[in-house]
Amino acid sequence: MAEELILSIEKLVYGGDGLAHADGSTVFVPFVLPGEEVRAATKSKKKKLVWAELLEVTSAAKERGKARCAHFQKCGGCHYQHISATEQLRLKKEILRETLSRLGGVSWAGEITEHSAEPYGYRNRAQWAVRSGMPRALGYFLPESSVIVPIDECPVLSPRLALTFGRLQDMARSGALPAGIQELEAFVDSADEKIALNVAFEKFPKSAEELAATFRSAIPEIESLLLLDQKKNRFELTGPGYLLHEVAGYRYKVSHLSFFQVNRFLIEELLKTVTANAKGALALDLYSGVGFFTLPLAKAFQKVVCVDANLAATRDLYANAELAGVTIVSHNEHAEEFLKKTEEKPEFVVLDPPRAGLGAEAAKTLAELGAEEIVYLSCDPSTLTRDLAVLTDSPRKPKEVTGPSVRYEIVEMHLFDLFPQTFHIETLVRLRRVL
Repeated sequence: MAEELILSIEKLVYGGDGLAHADGSTVFVPFVLPGEEVRAATKSKKKKLVWAELLEVTSAAKERGKARCAHFQKCGGCHYQHISATEQLRLKKEILRETLSRLGGVSWAGEITEHSAEPYGYRNRAQWAVRSGMPRALGYFLPESSVIVPIDECPVLSPRLALTFGRLQDMARSGALPAGIQELEAFVDSADEKIALNVAFEKFPKSAEELAATFRSAIPEIESLLLLDQKKNRFELTGPGYLLHEVAGYRYKVSHLSFFQVNRFLIEELLKTVTANAKGALALDLYSGVGFFTLPLAKAFQKVVCVDANLAATRDLYANAELAGVTIVSHNEHAEEFLKKTEEKPEFVVLDPPRAGLGAEAAKTLAELGAEEIVYLSCDPSTLTRDLAVLTDSPRKPKEVTGPSVRYEIVEMHLFDLFPQTFHIETLVRLRRVL
């Protein structure tokens, strides 16, 4: 039987939970605000750590508001809809500073520049799971679970994505959605007009032509459709295989299996902030993807070297460089492996790694290249902290890594709120060489 707890919330921590203490244990509980008094029930324990479920807010913070979505606290996709957009930003900055200091001894007393836009309707890409039981429906997985929660709306989606989701949900509930679908992923172009749709089947229930006709009839805005038969590991494509995004005068082909920035409102501001005043002989773009930062860098540097392990993205990169009329050098491999063997000596480095970050050893190798400036775009403050501790030669860097011969200092820090309503923090850190 779950134990009931009476808690005073002290602060929010990265991951979306509030932190409190009870009977000598540290308790984590979601959907709360600092200063609130709440009732909660224990879900799991690990030594002195307790994870709890919120039962009731008995004394609410003045910042608490009404969630916009009826599925909030059920589907697990959003964590902060009970908090205003302005307060979310303030709390995220607090969490970022605390994480940098606590985990890596990385202190930054300077300003954290905020970049925010519309807090809803911002996503240009989404994935939905299909519940196979009756009644069939689309939805999202509960966190750390295989349970699918059917939904009727998702207000963080762009208008075109929301319309597409509604049509797919109607197909599921009316029985028109083909059988055997495990997941759907849709993304829209920069004009929020055209759709690219990925559909993963356990196996095709009918011919690819018939399946394509079904989806295109229901959703006329589909520009490109990629079907996957997982049993045969077979792809079937109808359409050009990509959507076109236009950002700050640059055009990007983004194919079905390539990554592109998700927040449609902040893409241009992000591009300009990362590449601001960058120019010289040689730039290095790690985790370059489809060339989002590469294209403007290729206009400002004599040579740009790009590194990405995603083959689909690398193909898009070459196509985008050709569209832009620029020449680049590209390596289709993991950034860590590239750094071990490269003899390049860039003046400017930009890196936009996945959540795992660069890694302590790779961060040391990067520092040894001696670039004058490094711009690190991170989607996880914990791994960012580890890597910054190495680049700045913090005394609290990972013990297995000796200090690099080249040390960097932070000169700018920006928080891009690319994922409002969620705990996710996108941080841009600009570093300059000291030694």
